[in-house]
Amino acid sequence: MSRRVMGPFNRVEGDLEVQLEIADGQVSGAWVNSTLYRGFEQILHSKDPRDALVYTPRICGICSVSQSVAAAYALAQTQDLSMPPNGEYMINLMLANENLADHFTHFYLFFMPDFAREVYRDEPWYELVARRFKATTGSAAADAIPARAAFLHVMGIAAGKWPHSLSIQPGGSARPIEAQEKVRLLAILGQFRSYLERQLFGDCLERIVSLENQDQLFAWSDEAAPQSSDFRLFLHVAKALKLETMGRATDRFLSYGVYPVDGQRLFSSGLWLNALQSFDPAQISEDISHSWMRGQTAPQHPYQGVTLPDADMPDAYSWCKAPRLDGQVVEVGALARQVVDGHPLVRDLVHGSGGNVRNRVIARLLEIARVVIAMEQWCRALRPKEPFCHHAALPDEAQAAGLVEAARGSLGHWLRIKNGRILNYQIVAPTTWNFSPRDRSGVPGALEQALVGAPVREGENEPVAVQHIVRSFDPCMVCTVH
Repeated sequence: MSRRVMGPFNRVEGDLEVQLEIADGQVSGAWVNSTLYRGFEQILHSKDPRDALVYTPRICGICSVSQSVAAAYALAQTQDLSMPPNGEYMINLMLANENLADHFTHFYLFFMPDFAREVYRDEPWYELVARRFKATTGSAAADAIPARAAFLHVMGIAAGKWPHSLSIQPGGSARPIEAQEKVRLLAILGQFRSYLERQLFGDCLERIVSLENQDQLFAWSDEAAPQSSDFRLFLHVAKALKLETMGRATDRFLSYGVYPVDGQRLFSSGLWLNALQSFDPAQISEDISHSWMRGQTAPQHPYQGVTLPDADMPDAYSWCKAPRLDGQVVEVGALARQVVDGHPLVRDLVHGSGGNVRNRVIARLLEIARVVIAMEQWCRALRPKEPFCHHAALPDEAQAAGLVEAARGSLGHWLRIKNGRILNYQIVAPTTWNFSPRDRSGVPGALEQALVGAPVREGENEPVAVQHIVRSFDPCMVCTVH
């Protein structure tokens, strides 16, 4: 048995370190360390509650909209405030724009380049992957980056700027859209759809969304050569490397639901454990037994939780807290959203092999197709000249939660107001859920569980399987500890 430390990881947002215990050619134990403390929850203490709309987006530069939306939802709940239809459409468009840009970037720039590593040079598919995805020289970056940049023009029109826009408000969007801007938004979405259908999928989005099970997925993949689309090439590599056998964690999936329109979410909320169940946000708690934190002797709900750093805490090995739902580890992310929402392909994949590297990537790409179709519908539904935002007074005392789905999974902001100021503000981010340390019962977090069993090749100092598993969660470490 041996131990080694991997980190910092490249192509990961923020700093990440993983300690591995290796025995018999595979990982037998893992300890995940979020190495950076931020302090946003301390910064927000005693501020005007509306300041959360300014501070929380700055937790991260690539998922700032999701932080803004969570803060806006929490504030709206304290004000008993609802959005007009235009406000809902605009908030959905902005959040979806950011989430899909993250999915797109993850696939092209973070995840697929790992398969162009020298360790795979003898594989029959290597040259195809290297020509397309090898870092700095592959053709993918040359066309994917401009496609992403053009897609993010949605944010420029809808929000005025990205990141850290202030157009997202508790009552909707502070920036109304004119008729000519609606036309421009539809043109941008059409351009992005064209890239997806030509290059990523090699087929229309509706065909991808209509796939109902694994057999249909692989029959579709076999209709053309692997190099005919980037999704087909991924499926070809995934089958060759048996990626469905890597990175299985709890198979307990949580989604808060996202993209509401008139009381109905595009993706529903719930907990999946062999069947769909409702979940109670009151059952969420955070454990700090293995975190460099003090101030809690037992797990606490975020309303009562505190974020007080202490680098000298015994038994600690991460700045990340350990969120649990009813005391249990859950996985969040695109795979969780799609299985909770009930997409038949993802449910069939999870039924067959659970949560794993292959299924997380498939769910993320499927979500791109589903959400682009929805974005086109929301954009067409916009009614220029009608209200985009409602307003209401802020109470002197209240507590509320803003629950939303960021690209990487379930994001929650918990706010308590007293005497018109923030008494407590706690944030549980997606990577906090997935990359949590052990809890007081010694139960590892989702990634720590997923890494157990990862194969380690002879002579590998940084096992490539470990990197596939870590990146399959698409971690955002700067969001993990606030």
